[in-house]
Amino acid sequence: MIKKILIANRGEIALRAIRTIKEMGKEAIAVYSSADKDAHYLKLADAAICIGPEKSSDSYLNIPAIISAAEISGCDAIFPGYGFLSENQQFVEICNLHDIKFIGPSLEVMQLMSDKSKAKEVMRKAGVPVIPGSEGAIKDIEDAKKKAKEIGYPIILKAAAGGGGKGMRVVEDESYIENAFLAAESEAISAFGDGTIYMEKFIKNPRHIEVQLIGDSHGNVIHLGERDCSLQRRHQKMLEESPAVLLDEKTRENLLQTAVKAAKAIKYEGAGTIEFLVDADKNFYFMEMNTRLQVEHPVSEMVSGVDIIEWMIRVAQGEKLFSQEDIELKGHAIECRINAEDPNRFIPSPGKIKSWIQPGGKDVRMDTHVYAGYIVPPYYDSMIAKLIVWGENREKAIAKMKRCLKEFEVTGIKTTIDFHKKLMDNPDFISNNYDTKYIDEKFLK
Repeated sequence: MIKKILIANRGEIALRAIRTIKEMGKEAIAVYSSADKDAHYLKLADAAICIGPEKSSDSYLNIPAIISAAEISGCDAIFPGYGFLSENQQFVEICNLHDIKFIGPSLEVMQLMSDKSKAKEVMRKAGVPVIPGSEGAIKDIEDAKKKAKEIGYPIILKAAAGGGGKGMRVVEDESYIENAFLAAESEAISAFGDGTIYMEKFIKNPRHIEVQLIGDSHGNVIHLGERDCSLQRRHQKMLEESPAVLLDEKTRENLLQTAVKAAKAIKYEGAGTIEFLVDADKNFYFMEMNTRLQVEHPVSEMVSGVDIIEWMIRVAQGEKLFSQEDIELKGHAIECRINAEDPNRFIPSPGKIKSWIQPGGKDVRMDTHVYAGYIVPPYYDSMIAKLIVWGENREKAIAKMKRCLKEFEVTGIKTTIDFHKKLMDNPDFISNNYDTKYIDEKFLK
């Protein structure tokens, strides 16, 4: 039985975890950098330990400091949240060596899914549709040219250790492939310390649909429905919703069962997400698996009524999951990411929040750690809040989100609230007529 959990993260997800941990009757230990020393949520934890100065590399990515904090405070488990060390294999291994339970999948599964080319091969063997592409890493430019001819243009080059659009290039014909390969490799080395590149067929005008899964140590896997995460800017998600209204019931059921089958094939434990690209004909293809909690997990919680973090902890201490039949997916949920950014140029806008008036009402959820007087630091991700609403259907959820965004007032810094207001009135969004390139290529033009 896990009794004391260190939260190796910051901001809204740290506060979110503290709340669930306390409600489960367990102790929550927070960590913080010197930039976050005045964060209000630190007072809500059972203890708070400083792990270093402002830079992430010296604090939230500082493995020795976090392990020391866990040992000093007597924690028997660590909750990683998302970002930072949530998918760091060395961190998981060190947790294991110190007999501290990492609340997430096993090291072996994380290693398997972290290499995108290997993950694709595992999924292919499990009978999961995958995007046509290279069997493994691309050796060099000549190998890239050869494989591109076999697959057929357009193709996309991707960093095997990548994410967030880094180390990624679309190539329309052979005349561009040499420069694209070198650029993707260089960016991958800079971002991840690994220049391994693989290749896939580029699917035009896709939708990004992902399935929320939870697995236990007894071989059980359940899903909490799917999310449409297609509204992205430069590969960064801006809005997520569940369910994906693009899908008909037959395709949806096939997608969900395929995701469950995939997770069972690798004996997945904890919360995870399998991401698919869906083409214009509603064919879906495995893209990657995120072996952690996702930022957008609240929309799945809103339609399922399941506390995902609670069940991450429960399966980590060996409990059996409930059955799929126990879950009733109801209504429609939408999440808007509120970033401290200029909504026109998307430049970060750190600084002191002068006023913060957030929306409320029935079936409205705000996941945030900020408040009037809070100083948004310039050192971390610019997301400061997630506004989530639930409605009986998509039309009612959109109407509720519009009302909430109108109520939402923030001064002192710039935020993406106005961006989301415009999106809620956009005819293409309302009619579900968009793809992963829509924001960059049409909405912002």
